[in-house]
Amino acid sequence: MTSKSALLLSGGGARGAYQIGVLQAVAKLVPQHRSIPFPILCGTSAGALNAALLATCASNFNRGVRDLTYIWSNLTTDQVYQVSRWPIASSITRSIANIFLSQRNGNQLSLMTNSPLEELLLHHLNLDDVAVSLNQRLIETLAVTAINYSNGNSTTFFQTSNPEISNWNIGRKSGVKQAIKIDHLLASSAIPGIFPARKIGQHYYGDGAVRLGSIIKPAMRLGAQKLFIIGVSDNRQAIEWQQSTNTEDSEQPSIVQVLGHLFNSAFLDTIDDDITHIETLNRVLELVPEDQRPPELALRKTLIISPSKGLNVLANEHLDSLPRHIQKLLRTASGNQSSNASSAASYLLFTPEYCKALMELGFKDAMWQRDKIEEFFAD
Repeated sequence: MTSKSALLLSGGGARGAYQIGVLQAVAKLVPQHRSIPFPILCGTSAGALNAALLATCASNFNRGVRDLTYIWSNLTTDQVYQVSRWPIASSITRSIANIFLSQRNGNQLSLMTNSPLEELLLHHLNLDDVAVSLNQRLIETLAVTAINYSNGNSTTFFQTSNPEISNWNIGRKSGVKQAIKIDHLLASSAIPGIFPARKIGQHYYGDGAVRLGSIIKPAMRLGAQKLFIIGVSDNRQAIEWQQSTNTEDSEQPSIVQVLGHLFNSAFLDTIDDDITHIETLNRVLELVPEDQRPPELALRKTLIISPSKGLNVLANEHLDSLPRHIQKLLRTASGNQSSNASSAASYLLFTPEYCKALMELGFKDAMWQRDKIEEFFAD
């Protein structure tokens, strides 16, 4: 009996382009799979958008990867977001007044609007095809995670053909079975303070990476036994962006520098802890006879692909590909120090130059682990 595989795609704004490069390598290494080789697709933030498109093209995995490659290779910032007017108002007083007036009138506060992204998704995604993929047993589940601003819970919305999976509420995490719509994708990718929250039902939701904690647990709840994880954080392997060894007093951090660290704290995966937990559990289970193991527990195989180069470094190399008004905003907010802006920019650099560089890195990193990928799909 083959093990049930799950593809886990984490969040990170423009960093999501890295995932496409890894998927290109997977498509190259497993050509025998005409349909998608992952029955379970779990996505958060930008990863939710990628997972949803793959679900709509489940009958032809290569075509799904090609479609994603085309979209990300041609992305521009104006296809994803527009800068709101209030942050660059000529007067600070006017800016503050506009903020509170905007809230009083029922509008949401956000640095940028993502209405262009909604148009892009509506153009490229027909989410009715997810139901087709489920009915044809090409996939079993599509799951998208967001944070519920009403109660702070991490909520995983899932559309599945498996009747044995029902809603769950465990601690601050919940699962809700319902058809995935554009609103779910926009909610999951709504970076707090940057993009406006999205209303689903009676509640507003934002970027799922904020309260997720573990990208593995939702997949385990959905029955995954093999986990293929594509991370977008560079904390596992990157060595090019080390902490400064300068012993001189540091300068006051800029707002963009602070924002970059806030992004990192929200988006940098806790994969290391997840993998350690699973490996420990596997070692314990191996000591228990198979017929005596609890039915809800099983040995789980994992494979993670993550950047071998600091994405801050790549972002710093491509800052000049941003539109001039965005560059000006970042320079002003970072005190004219591009290195301070690169961390935050790595999430917002939706430009062909940066995205193609990420895809090339993702493909290279995956091909370095081709033996492990082929072993993962061996059964």
